[in-house]
Amino acid sequence: MALNASRNDLAAGAIFVAFGAYFALEAMRYEFGTPFRMGPGFMPIVLGGILIALGIAVAAKGIGKPDEEAPPPWPWRGTLLVLGTVIFFAATIRGLGFIPVVLIAGFATAMSSSRNTVLSALVIAAGLCVLCLLIFVVGLGMIVPLVGPWLRF
Repeated sequence: MALNASRNDLAAGAIFVAFGAYFALEAMRYEFGTPFRMGPGFMPIVLGGILIALGIAVAAKGIGKPDEEAPPPWPWRGTLLVLGTVIFFAATIRGLGFIPVVLIAGFATAMSSSRNTVLSALVIAAGLCVLCLLIFVVGLGMIVPLVGPWLRF
């Protein structure tokens, strides 16, 4: 029996529902409050509910419309580089410092796309680093070492 639905839409809808349900359920541990006196659980529950509704809508859109073409191959390079970058950032921000970690993470993430060259990835990483410095360090006053103890000479 063939499924008469778009597998892409069903999968995307399921992912939205799963993330929305997880965040809404986790937020139920906190006080909800009211719309005029919001508690810490208010926004995560509301946004989780919206994400669940969006997931259901995406999945419903795909019912009755099967995919017309074969699914593209899974982008393993991009998936591994982006996930690895998140883990790298979390593991090294205190040791390497803000600037090196943002430069390396930006470069690796830019290289996750086969459309970027090494030069364009370097430009993206440098621009991202400057933007993050302006937003987080200058604008928000985040206290983080720009160069960490692992790189002190």
